[in-house]
Amino acid sequence: MNRRRDPQARRQEIVDAACALIPTLGVAGLTHRAVAARAGVPVGSTTYYFATLDDLTTAALEQVTQSWTADLAELEAEIKTADDPIAALVALSLSYQGGERAVVEAELYLAATRRPELRPLADCWRTALVDVLTLRFPQDRSRAAAVFLDGVLLDVLSNATPLEPAAVTAALRALLGTPVTAHPAAGAKGRISSIPS
Repeated sequence: MNRRRDPQARRQEIVDAACALIPTLGVAGLTHRAVAARAGVPVGSTTYYFATLDDLTTAALEQVTQSWTADLAELEAEIKTADDPIAALVALSLSYQGGERAVVEAELYLAATRRPELRPLADCWRTALVDVLTLRFPQDRSRAAAVFLDGVLLDVLSNATPLEPAAVTAALRALLGTPVTAHPAAGAKGRISSIPS
């Protein structure tokens, strides 16, 4: 389809380009010009679809955050049936820490400290993670574990010698304790919170 006759496709190309640049440039380094160059479109296109840089940044962060629901669905499936749900939590958490996903999450948290309208978006991963953990653990302990994992993420990104997986596991076992519910019956409805769009 001709890109000039497909405004939605052009807008999506711009958002995709912004998403791709956040891990390297950061939210603070994002510009209309950089996004236009990455998308292969005129700068005027980015300002046409997104009047301000904040609008463009928000659209990109919303899209990236939406993609994280796949991680949560995987974790929910594991938590529901695992004999050792904490091991499943550690395995998934460590699988993305230090990669681009972790960088974007940290960028979102930092941006949310300066832009209150981003705070619900920044909190959606943690809220959804707590929902999943409360399938097996008390809510207060689940929230503490989610906050701890956010700290682990920042430690991985900023510390030359981050915590070893065994230390993360031991801390989570202390925070979460023993599962208080048996795994739900197969086919039980999940409780992953929706991510704002």
